[in-house]
Amino acid sequence: MRIFPGCLAASLALTNAAMALSPAEQRGKNFVLTNCSRCHAVDKVSDSPLKIAPPFRDLHLKYPVETLQESLAEGIYTGHPTMPVFRLEPDQINDVLSYLKSLE
Repeated sequence: MRIFPGCLAASLALTNAAMALSPAEQRGKNFVLTNCSRCHAVDKVSDSPLKIAPPFRDLHLKYPVETLQESLAEGIYTGHPTMPVFRLEPDQINDVLSYLKSLE
């Protein structure tokens, strides 16, 4: 029975390592937490604070996340007037898309 606690600890360590975000994913997460989380759910479980704002974890169900690249570069415009327009730099786009893919 002494082996079990060691196996459990090793299993938890591997699980946490597998769940760790890459640097790009972490930067993307930081961006969406700062700029999007006031309205959108930006994690895998929360509800969106603004009910009409889709959770980011569901975006891939509507279209491939990669298709957002051009919109993020040029500015995303929606029919919702209070959503701010964001124009991201190429590195920021890569980071945000990396994070969004991690939510799939």
